[in-house]
Amino acid sequence: MRPTIARVALPVPLDKQFDYLIPGHLFPIIGGRVSVPFGRQTLVGIVTALVQESEFPREQLKALKAVLDTQPVWPDKLYHLLQWCSQFYQHPLGETLANALPGALRKGKAADFASSKEWLITAAGRDQLMQGFGRAIKQAKVMNLVASGPVPHQVMLDEEVSSTTLNTLQDKGWIEVSEQRPQFRPWPAEPEAAVDKPKLNSEQAIAIATVNHQPAFGCYLLQGVTGSGKTEVYLNLIKPVLAQGRQALVLVPEIGLTPQTINRFRKRFNVPVEVIHSGLNETERLNAWLAARDKVAGIVIGTRSALLTPFADLGIIIVDEEHDSSYKQQDSLRYHARDVAVMRANLEQIPIVLGSATPALETLHNALSGKYHHLHLTQRAGTARPTTNRVLDVKGLYLESGLSAPLIAEMRRHLSQGNQVLLFLNRRGFSPALMCHECGWIADCQRCDAYYTYHQYSNEIRCHHCGSQRPVIHQCQGCGSTHLVTVGVGTEQLEAQLGELFPDFKTIRIDRDSTRRKGSLESALQAIRNNEYQILIGTQMLAKGHHFPDVTLVALLDVDGSLYSSDFRASERLAQLFIQVAGRAGRASKPGEVVLQTHHPEHTLLQALLNKDYHHFAETALAERKLAQLPPYTFLTLFRAEGNQSQQVEDFLRQVRQTLEAHPLSEQGCLVLGPTPAPLAKRAGKFRWQLLLQAPSRSVMQKLLASARPAIQMLPLATKVRWTLDIEPQDLS
Repeated sequence: MRPTIARVALPVPLDKQFDYLIPGHLFPIIGGRVSVPFGRQTLVGIVTALVQESEFPREQLKALKAVLDTQPVWPDKLYHLLQWCSQFYQHPLGETLANALPGALRKGKAADFASSKEWLITAAGRDQLMQGFGRAIKQAKVMNLVASGPVPHQVMLDEEVSSTTLNTLQDKGWIEVSEQRPQFRPWPAEPEAAVDKPKLNSEQAIAIATVNHQPAFGCYLLQGVTGSGKTEVYLNLIKPVLAQGRQALVLVPEIGLTPQTINRFRKRFNVPVEVIHSGLNETERLNAWLAARDKVAGIVIGTRSALLTPFADLGIIIVDEEHDSSYKQQDSLRYHARDVAVMRANLEQIPIVLGSATPALETLHNALSGKYHHLHLTQRAGTARPTTNRVLDVKGLYLESGLSAPLIAEMRRHLSQGNQVLLFLNRRGFSPALMCHECGWIADCQRCDAYYTYHQYSNEIRCHHCGSQRPVIHQCQGCGSTHLVTVGVGTEQLEAQLGELFPDFKTIRIDRDSTRRKGSLESALQAIRNNEYQILIGTQMLAKGHHFPDVTLVALLDVDGSLYSSDFRASERLAQLFIQVAGRAGRASKPGEVVLQTHHPEHTLLQALLNKDYHHFAETALAERKLAQLPPYTFLTLFRAEGNQSQQVEDFLRQVRQTLEAHPLSEQGCLVLGPTPAPLAKRAGKFRWQLLLQAPSRSVMQKLLASARPAIQMLPLATKVRWTLDIEPQDLS
């Protein structure tokens, strides 16, 4: 008997599914998309079941508007993974499924390869090019772009060319547009290209053989010092997978790492390599998604969202820099890509390799306890030698924009030898605060408990928490004085100071402000490798995975704040950051040196990093965590709540605490801490509080949350404040 009702998961923040009548001319399928009426709007949802009966009277049910797919959007195993994500991370199924779809499919577009537009010059356009365009500067810019060959429409958008200009030139007959469908070539019999490959050392060979020995599920932690050739291991692991006609997924933490990774993989293999990250437009993302699903792509490289891409025949997953906090989604579905990747590999019964020089303590604990296989790379690849690390005590020293005289002298020595220098400062802008020299007033954001950051280049002050900005103020709001001074150092100020100190050397700054435009990061990194810049200033964007063979000196300018943070993960992050930043030095045959400026050279963490290694630090930190009963020995859930009235938010979380403590499962070693104001107690005009649930195991935590959440949703204040759940949070702020 034909089903008459479709159960649909919709992208709404409600933990339920909705029933719709199936008109006689429509044939929905489970796992396919449908278009449905929802209130006054039309939404695209996923069919989760086809049934005959509904708990609501049939006359109350609305009918489906359209069926958008003739086959399920995801394979069965990936669909089960998404259902597991919804349950584990306590997030509505409809929003979880929507999260895993490219934007074009969420909007109801066909799941088919989209054609892309290209602009070409015509014969009349070439004639006009010879005559010039007078004062029509915008038209001249477009004509010069297309003069050398077809230009994709996306490039026009990146160059900020308006549709009006393009239409005008098209109407004049000087340019024309052509629709290009992606051209896909079949995989060659031999997937590996004939290129010179570095010779493997014994540790690399053992690691490769260990993973290849067991083609079914196995989780491998590849712990290799920076520059030990982890990428070469990845390439050798992927080769037999491609030779069997299967696909590979490589996750990297940030977009900045994808260009160099893509180039290396494309040079090595003759199969199509696709990229998936947030910097793509909807057409590019959909085409890459379909290429993986239809087995056009052999390798997919991407950031955390690429993990939820469907594959025709996935053979291996590699998570590079697995410790990186970027793998944790901080809004909507708050999943951790590393953990979900392990779950996906288990469902697919394929190996997964987690690579890092500084593994997360949770991952290392799993490896030390035998849950994961532990592989080591202790030697730097090729002729690269270990770096020389030292602390520079800056107590009592005069600092010029954060630079001490001994460091400036050291920089001069390295630069005079034709090398590059990398300065790490994880604070963008010119200065973190603007203060009145007369009364001490500091310019603060009216909507957050935070100070404005001064940006000299754009001549404005910005809040890095809520995004508000305003022109620079020239008069104190407290006493009326015009004597305002900057406090602290940001990357902009450091760049300006270095221009004065080293006028003969070119400086480049890489942070979120300087790399906003599409393609700007890739071109900057290439310029660094071409030695066009000798002094590099960077935030965390520059600390991870990049290969700069001419960098011989790396300096960390201001990390003291992490030594005394209230976050129990601060020491782990600082240790990882130090090792990762230090790893940018001495990656070729030149010896590298790492200098850390600090006011606390005697600090036990710094001494451990300088005199021992990361593994020694990690074992000590794990022992401390065990004594304090912190992750990975217990499991946390963070309840965050915010609202217009601080008391209302606090009252809601007190009710949540009472609900949790009244549950029988809470007696099985669970602890509820709070509510307390969030570290940033007010953001974007909202008052923020939080509550922490600590459980002895994941199963106890999941059972407690699953049964308590419906009761929490029924609380009187639950609809008057905005609240979220963060399972196993990485950031407690």
